[in-house]
Amino acid sequence: MDEHFRAFTFVDRINSIHPGVRIRGSYAIPQGIGSFPASLVAEAVGQLAAWSAMAALDFKCRPVAGLAANIEMLSAVRPGQVLELAAELETVDAEAVAYGGTAHADGVPVIRLQHCVGPMIPLEDFDDPQVLRARLALLQGDGAVPGGFRGVPTFPLDRSGGETGKSLRATLQVPTSASFFADHFPRRPVFPGTLLMNANLELAAALAAQLPAPAVGESWVLRGVSDVKLRAFTPPGETLEIEARLNQHLPEGATLTVETRKGKRVISGARVRLAPEGVV
Repeated sequence: MDEHFRAFTFVDRINSIHPGVRIRGSYAIPQGIGSFPASLVAEAVGQLAAWSAMAALDFKCRPVAGLAANIEMLSAVRPGQVLELAAELETVDAEAVAYGGTAHADGVPVIRLQHCVGPMIPLEDFDDPQVLRARLALLQGDGAVPGGFRGVPTFPLDRSGGETGKSLRATLQVPTSASFFADHFPRRPVFPGTLLMNANLELAAALAAQLPAPAVGESWVLRGVSDVKLRAFTPPGETLEIEARLNQHLPEGATLTVETRKGKRVISGARVRLAPEGVV
C-alpha cells in the first residue's frame, strides 16, 4: 500500500485558503489508534501552514520544521475527535515561512503555536510537485478519505544516566525503516522533527515524575515548549543522545531543558514548562 498521504499526513480537508496569508482546515483523528500526542497536533498545524506556503510559491519550495518561539499545550485529544486547524502566515518567501496557528477539538483549544519559522527546501528534492498540486485540489474539494493513519511505532528510550530529580540521559535509535518515511518524504526519507521532539518530551516527563509533588494537584504535567530549535535532518538509522535537565523548580511551576545530540553536534533543543495538574 502506498503510504504517501497516509502514514504521516494530518490534514484531510481545507475549508479556506489565502495562499501565503491564512488557511483553515481539519483532520479527523482515526478512532482505532492508541493515542494522538501533542507533538502530532503541532505537526498538523504546521502541515496546514505548509499548504498555504507551498501554494504561494507555486510548489517550488516546501517548509520543514525549524524554530518555534512558543507552543502552548492546552488540552489532550483522543482518537475519534476532529481537529479544527488554523494558521496565519506572517511572512513567506523562498527562504522561510513564519507562522502561528491553533488547533481545537469539540470547541476546546488544544494547542497554540506562536512565532514558528520553517526553512524552505527545494520541493522537487523531497516530493513530486504535481502530486502535491493534485492533493491540494482534493483537500479543497471533496477532502481526503479519513482513517489512513495507523499510528507511529514506539521508540524506546534507553536510559543511559543522570542524577535523580536533576537530569536524565537516554539513547534514541531511529529506525532504519518505518511507514512514515514514505510520507516524510517520498524522495528523501527524514525522521520527523515532531517525533524527535515527542521523544524529548517523554524524557522530560520522566524527569518531571522524579520531582517533589507540586503545591496544587498530585502531579506535574507538560504545559508548554519554548525556544524550540531543530538544526539538522535526521536520516533513517541514526543513533541520538537525549538529555533532560532541571532548570528551575518552584511549588507552582518548573522548567526543564531538553537537548538532542548526534555525536558531539547538538541537533535540537527546547525549554519545557511544567505546571501542576489541572493548571494551564
